Amino acid sequence: MKNLKTVFFKIFFISSMAALAMKQFQINLDDLQNLFLHQIQNNLQTISLLSFLVGFVWILYMLTRPKAVYLVDFSCYLPPSHLKVNIQTLMGHARRAREAGMCWKNKENDYLVDFQAKILERSGLGQETYIPEGLQCFPLQQGLGASRKETEEVIFGALDNLFHNTGVEPDDIGIMVVNSSTFNPTPSLASMIVNKYKLRDNIKSLNLGGMGCSAGVIAVDAAKGLLQVHRNTYAIVVSTENITQNLYLGKNKSMLVTNCLFRLGGAAVLLSNRSRDRARAKYQLLHTVRIHTGSDDRSFECATQEEDEDGIIGVTLTKNLPMVAARTLKINIATLGPLVLPLKEKLAFFITFVKKKYFKPELKNYTPDFKLAFEHFCIHAGGRALIDELEKNLKLSPLHVEASRMTLHRFGNTSSSSIWYELAYTEAKGRMKEGDRIWQIALGSGFKCNSSVWVALRDVKPSANSPWEDCLDRYPVEIDI
Repeated sequence: MKNLKTVFFKIFFISSMAALAMKQFQINLDDLQNLFLHQIQNNLQTISLLSFLVGFVWILYMLTRPKAVYLVDFSCYLPPSHLKVNIQTLMGHARRAREAGMCWKNKENDYLVDFQAKILERSGLGQETYIPEGLQCFPLQQGLGASRKETEEVIFGALDNLFHNTGVEPDDIGIMVVNSSTFNPTPSLASMIVNKYKLRDNIKSLNLGGMGCSAGVIAVDAAKGLLQVHRNTYAIVVSTENITQNLYLGKNKSMLVTNCLFRLGGAAVLLSNRSRDRARAKYQLLHTVRIHTGSDDRSFECATQEEDEDGIIGVTLTKNLPMVAARTLKINIATLGPLVLPLKEKLAFFITFVKKKYFKPELKNYTPDFKLAFEHFCIHAGGRALIDELEKNLKLSPLHVEASRMTLHRFGNTSSSSIWYELAYTEAKGRMKEGDRIWQIALGSGFKCNSSVWVALRDVKPSANSPWEDCLDRYPVEIDI
């Protein structure tokens, strides 16, 4: 209303000044009309040339400007109920698996199982997470066949639901990006999808491996880049991780932690650069920011897949991980801040930076208030400590991290797909309103911290077969930690 009054005032003021000027110089409307026609007749060639140049520049701009990328819909895989396990059952499986292996004395086996139980008690995971069939039978099935079966069920389950909900035919997909960090068979997972859904021969496909839990945002960024080149098409992003092949049965404590956190899950996302899809899309992609600190040895080595002293493969998490994650996050924030923060926060950040650099080196870094830039935060559900640290550093409220904590509790660490379970939670709670901005934060080995920023194009309702529809009435829950 205030802006409307301002516009009317400007129109009235300009009209009044024009009328006074005409009266002062004794100019009437006929004089203005004759002057206009005279100028057109004498400068027709110039006007035509200027019109051509303006039209050419406009067409060039329309052809070269970055295309908007829309998120039409996404789907998170909900495993069948028979794969659900509570912590007591999980520890029973771990004990039986170790006893079946007979690798060490019973006392040592008991000690290692008890160590994992203590980790689980403080992990923030609930009693209803999922593990694949190959890890629920004895002897364990951790071969290539069982691993491929797990991945196929997750990926095809998510994609089937996505195609059903959107009505998009597989033949309409022009771009595909798939990410799985530690399970990369031949033919690739991307080829497996092409074969299953009979995707077209000229599809532009990428298969990302070894990029850790942050690969979901990397996949979105890669799809965005391809959508800028290949116009009027759809792209699908598939994010998952394999649990079957990665259960660690050795005795290295730093490798046993991953057994306690990672669970079954995956997500599929449908993106579009077609302007007509804006009307039905949920979100528009605004920014992606990728930070990689792998040039530093501590960053590179803080999460590494390797053999232990007995030749058993696992993922080692070093004590440097929290420090490395915090440092990489700060770099990401410094890059993202100028793109999303209001002017007041930008100035405060810049002034503090100058003071610290030139006058007071001991001055603490200024942490911008990102609550002024975003309504919703999807922090990778990597573990309770990670969520706690980001909640503290970004000065967030419990409500801001609720989606992350509840995703960790209900589904565990599903690696790169966790940020999509969190977005699904926010939708299921009816909190996503038109114009709301979402910050997805993903951290992963290497070390990497990646961000994607979205804006809701409408009041978003949960899609059919949401992973939360069978348990939403029980969440949020109190987590005893």
